[in-house]
Amino acid sequence: MSGQFLSELKPFIQEAWKKSGFEQPTMIQTDAIPAIIEGKDVIAESPTGTGKTLAYLLPVLNKVDPEKRAVQAVILASSQELVMQILQEVQKWAEGSGLKGASFIGGANLKRQLEKLKKHPQVVIGTPGRTYELIKQKKLKMHEVKTVVLDEGDQLLVPEHMGTVQNIVKSTLGDRQVLLFSATLPKETEKMAQALTVEPKILKVEKDETIQSGKVEHLYIVSEQRDKIKVLEKVTRIDGIKALAFIKDIGNLTVTKEKLDFKGIEAGLLHSDLNKFDRQKAVKELRSGKSNLLFSTDVAARGLDIKGVTTVVHFDFPKDVTQYIHRSGRTGRAGAEGQVISIVTEREERELKKFARELDLLLEKRVFYKGELIAEEER
Repeated sequence: MSGQFLSELKPFIQEAWKKSGFEQPTMIQTDAIPAIIEGKDVIAESPTGTGKTLAYLLPVLNKVDPEKRAVQAVILASSQELVMQILQEVQKWAEGSGLKGASFIGGANLKRQLEKLKKHPQVVIGTPGRTYELIKQKKLKMHEVKTVVLDEGDQLLVPEHMGTVQNIVKSTLGDRQVLLFSATLPKETEKMAQALTVEPKILKVEKDETIQSGKVEHLYIVSEQRDKIKVLEKVTRIDGIKALAFIKDIGNLTVTKEKLDFKGIEAGLLHSDLNKFDRQKAVKELRSGKSNLLFSTDVAARGLDIKGVTTVVHFDFPKDVTQYIHRSGRTGRAGAEGQVISIVTEREERELKKFARELDLLLEKRVFYKGELIAEEER
């Protein structure tokens, strides 16, 4: 177990780390964990797929006292999926510690959520609206909460949530610790985060070595705009593929899916207008292998960790290098192998080569031959 700080964490966390098969901590974990253990407020920016959740979760779980039957840490996230995902991580990493986590999301049955509070969870994960509602009703008692985490903080510090988030933070102990983590940290978000924290440590990881590890292949296929759908169809027929394809807007998403349905290809959809049930179903079908393609907009994929994505497809070209990194970070997570396939027009190919130079990526051109993706010269 490398990373000096890991040996300072409680035995149950060290045990879970051994079981997880992670070799060494990622950059954001190495930067953030010691600062959080020391009790500092932290504002952190690190790309998708670089292990942000564990960067705050391990030190938070380390600090919580399982003997105390009171809520001691509150983790806020903007989407229901992200809340459920964080809860799963809490359960996985708190195994054998006696710690309990509970999730609270808007739209769910309030009575059932109150039942959860009677079981005295020490860690609460919730969406801002529902969490604040429970605080106002005096059902969720905050007087022993030492830590508040804002996950995907740039989605929480927006006008619609800002007041609620401030109120939740204010309802905790005066000497609380506030941690904000995000894949992107616009200037105004950082300013608002500063107002919620006291002398925070600001951490920024531009690129993590895990993206550069070479286990992810970056490939591209040149196509006319109107033929991109045919190329995508061939991609879905590659053996053993589980692909997440990015499309810019919801309108295009639906049209493209209809075209594939017509060809008998089952693809799932992920966008912010869908209800919770449909989004969960789409992710579940990809995870279980019922479908091998999931279309998503950039916003809908925020913070989602879909296990076992083998391939990320840039169907619509990313708007900039950052978007390329965030989308591509959905595969090859935590050191697994993966591939990124960009389907590009000739004009986009020039732009993509610029990205590759900037990111120092080996970019390879591929063509389809008898259903296989091969280098042109192998034909």
